[in-house]
Amino acid sequence: MTAESHLHLVQIHHPVPRTYIAADSIDHAVALLGIAPEGSARLIAGGSDLLLEIERGVRRGITMLIDISRVVGANTVTVEHTATGDIAHLGPMVSHGDVISSPVLIERALPLAQACFEVASPQLRNRATVVGNIVTASPANDTISALLALGALVTLTSVRGSRTMSVNEFITGFRTTQLAADELITDVAIPLLDDLSRGLFVKLGNRSAQAISVVHAGVVVRFGADRSTVESARLALGSVAATVVLLDDVARTLVGQQLDEATVRSVGRAAAAAVSPIGDVRATAQYRTDTIEVVVSRALRMLATDRQRECWPALTPLLNSAAVASTAPSGLMTAADEISATVNGRVVSAAGAVGSTLLDWLRERVGLTGTKEGCAEGECGACTVLLDGAAVMSCLVPAARAADAVVTTIEGLAEGPGEGGRLCPLQDAFVACGAVQCGYCTPGFVVAGSALLAEYPTPTATQIRQGLSGNLCRCTGYKSIIAAVESASLAQSAATKGERR
Repeated sequence: MTAESHLHLVQIHHPVPRTYIAADSIDHAVALLGIAPEGSARLIAGGSDLLLEIERGVRRGITMLIDISRVVGANTVTVEHTATGDIAHLGPMVSHGDVISSPVLIERALPLAQACFEVASPQLRNRATVVGNIVTASPANDTISALLALGALVTLTSVRGSRTMSVNEFITGFRTTQLAADELITDVAIPLLDDLSRGLFVKLGNRSAQAISVVHAGVVVRFGADRSTVESARLALGSVAATVVLLDDVARTLVGQQLDEATVRSVGRAAAAAVSPIGDVRATAQYRTDTIEVVVSRALRMLATDRQRECWPALTPLLNSAAVASTAPSGLMTAADEISATVNGRVVSAAGAVGSTLLDWLRERVGLTGTKEGCAEGECGACTVLLDGAAVMSCLVPAARAADAVVTTIEGLAEGPGEGGRLCPLQDAFVACGAVQCGYCTPGFVVAGSALLAEYPTPTATQIRQGLSGNLCRCTGYKSIIAAVESASLAQSAATKGERR
């Protein structure tokens, strides 16, 4: 028995990468991976999975992080028109937030947009990427079932060349893939749905936000010219086995059928019988079996009646309306090197960024302790800050990413110079509405709420809940927090009207 076996997870400290380099292009990143000793370098985009895997010892031997998060054009979605149909191409930095704000993907790759909306929280969706979800290859990763149902392909690139395969072929087992140590995914190609096709993503979780799936499903059906007889279908299930499962045999039983109640029930039962679900802390195997039938049947009913868009949220808060691009610094960085960042309007320089999270760097090196660590895994939102104008979980951002960037913390929201500055309207509202309870979660709520009000000055109740869905209050005082955002919105609106007069 090792010494580690006696320690709690948070007490075990695994070696962290001691060097960091921001790639200035995808070709640069490919070249860096090509010359690094095998397994010693790892590409980082959003980093929401990778940083935790390194910290927990899941990924070992990594000495260098190659950051592509500021590569120009890597977060774009383009459409290719071919003789067989249109194809959307997603760059390696396309985030979940980019997907749910893309008109073409919402219109013609709805299952992926719906899956991305279900991923974590606005803060994580601003950083976490579709490619990262694929590479992590967890069966609980929501986007994978949607991508399998849509028939997506990935292109892997290295100095040795490129190869393209389906997402289903790419994932080889539980959290294992065909990605070689010197490769990165440079493109995700998604055949876009045409006028005769309908698709839907469905997720069952144990809570309404920040939930790991109990079961998730991606379903795509193409109808014949009569728009009622199924011509082809694809069905994928996640969180039920070691990998997301593509049920081709079950989907083929739909061909030539109409989606009447008898067919829908039959396919639901067949889907449940086609897998032997896992049991874990979120659900028993039997519960998953029962749920698969319900999830698949309901999805097919929605597609049969063309109601797949019924629950799509309009005007979803992204918490990144003020996002700007910053230029990545050049050259290799180590823990001894200082980085400079504009923090709360002031340029600060400090070492210790490499091998540290942005949260720890701000608290321990810059001395701004308002930002809190509540979970250190992107669950609670207490560490929310603005990075280049977008709300992020600072516990899951490598501190070196802040080099030459703009960071705003809770201390930077007060109006006026220095620490004696007047509270911003939302901070005033938190005090007036009693939204400050134990106070630990308050900084994250205020930063997220400020980003929400910048994006939607008069948010609806639904938008407030969506915008704050990445923040947990363990005092259970959400009512007063929501009231504070509403109060600040009214005050902000009144002030704006007064200025116009």
